[in-house]
Amino acid sequence: MKAVPLCNRLAQILLALMIAQLAFASDIRKDQRQSSYQLMTAENQAMQDDPNLNPALFWVLDGHSLWKEEAGNKNVSCASCHGDSGKKMAGVATQFPKVLKGKLQTLEGQINQCRTSQQGASPLNYESKELLALTTFVATQSKGLPIAVQETPQNKKDLQQGRQFFNERMGQLNLSCAQCHQDRAGLKLGGSLIPQGHPTAYPIYRIEWQTMGSLQRRLRNCMSGVRAQQFEYGSQEMAQLELFLMWRARGMPLETPGVRP
Repeated sequence: MKAVPLCNRLAQILLALMIAQLAFASDIRKDQRQSSYQLMTAENQAMQDDPNLNPALFWVLDGHSLWKEEAGNKNVSCASCHGDSGKKMAGVATQFPKVLKGKLQTLEGQINQCRTSQQGASPLNYESKELLALTTFVATQSKGLPIAVQETPQNKKDLQQGRQFFNERMGQLNLSCAQCHQDRAGLKLGGSLIPQGHPTAYPIYRIEWQTMGSLQRRLRNCMSGVRAQQFEYGSQEMAQLELFLMWRARGMPLETPGVRP
């Protein structure tokens, strides 16, 4: 029997390990997905679950007020088209980001698009109290519904680019999103469990921030953490990464308004 050179044998072992690791990662994504809600303390879970304890309620109420407020040169409100209660928005947040008129659009981007085109009003700044309130109010109408982002011929290229952003190393620390939130999910970093990174509860009230924040704010925090150049708010790159993350979480229930440590 012909001997197999040691270097070839080592290569075969490494290849087998890589295949096994990929299969394990795939199992995590498909069969063992979990919201970071499940990693929180019972006290923080109770804060999210009880509307009387959830600080995000203030943003929901402010969002409802803005929803009914006439604005812009056309002096119309969101409610003028979509109804006072906002219930017609059920399921909307589960579909974003999505391609509209040839452009990949986030929920925040679509709210601003409606303001400029339908109300004749100025777009709201990202992370402003007003945009966070409106986004939270709209997203809350879909609470409990499954995330419905799917790959389509229209979003395929953007989805591929978002996947690439998730998997490529960046910054001075030379780390990728996948290395933490896929390969090492469930392990501890600085005493805290690493979540799988599913965006099921945005906008969220983060106790560390003492305020509401968007998914894009959280992504920029991660980029800063690995000492990378941050994507700009509202950029195509942000929308593409957000699209991949929502596709990765497809089928999981939306929790907005969420609370996180």
